[in-house]
Amino acid sequence: MSTCSTASRELDEPVAGTAATARTWLLLEQPGPWGPKALTSSHLDPALGRALEAAASGTGVRIALIRRPGRHADHRTSAARQVYVAHTVPGSTWLHAATTTDPEHLLGLDFAALGRGHSGTFATALGGRPHEGDPLALVCTNGKRDRCCALLGRPLAAELAASGVESVWEVTHLGGHRFSPTVLVLPHGYAYGRAEAHIVKEALHDAQEGRIVVEGCRGSSAWERPGQAAELAVRTAVGEYAAETLTVVRTDGTAPHWEVLVAHTDGRRWRVEVAQGSSLPPRAESCGSVLGSPARMDVVAIREVSMAALAS
Repeated sequence: MSTCSTASRELDEPVAGTAATARTWLLLEQPGPWGPKALTSSHLDPALGRALEAAASGTGVRIALIRRPGRHADHRTSAARQVYVAHTVPGSTWLHAATTTDPEHLLGLDFAALGRGHSGTFATALGGRPHEGDPLALVCTNGKRDRCCALLGRPLAAELAASGVESVWEVTHLGGHRFSPTVLVLPHGYAYGRAEAHIVKEALHDAQEGRIVVEGCRGSSAWERPGQAAELAVRTAVGEYAAETLTVVRTDGTAPHWEVLVAHTDGRRWRVEVAQGSSLPPRAESCGSVLGSPARMDVVAIREVSMAALAS
């Protein structure tokens, strides 16, 4: 059976620079089935889903539903639901957790503050606190969005759970169906495509130690797509895998060409040229869609620059 993910894999489509963009992720546990747009097509009250979408719009916060791997029975009880919020910008990365029996309490959050990296509203509205467990592995399994996410994502989530990874959750949508199975690791916010269990476990282990795995990495959700590609290219070029060391300071230009300034905490700087190309030959971006040429981020050049050169 041909799917968008098999075509993308066979054509060796690069995954760097394809992660969803979000400075802050807000995750709400919602058992049961999910529709294509899960916030308004699940057992969550659709009016609440629409209100949450409106509250988060333009704030840098992305909302997703999560559930534990396995059967998705939802008995519509008032049991406590897990809620997480993670800010992914280097230098101010954090992951907090809370539980609630009433998801409407999420409307009491200051979404703009969360997008700026301020966690106080999460503590006030939901009694949130710093997460004390392992980093989270979020595996996209929303088959109603794209069948590849169910065909490939659900077995991966089940395998991770069966092998003892307690921090794995299924999640509604991470974008890039053709790179299934897709995974997001929090708190640092790096996404992975065509993920396999051993890579996810390595990424979780390294995230616990404050490091990043670049194999199969789509990029950090903290940055727009050119910045994602540029930061990963610098990591690979200089062998830097510490999570909090690199920042995308500035992105100049517009499609199809950008110059991205990447900074290291030790003072080094790099100018990275990124060009937007078209993936050829044409392929489907998701199952059932027409053939197209998805945009790709190609790193053209990396140049280390001095502070004097930046000032000139």
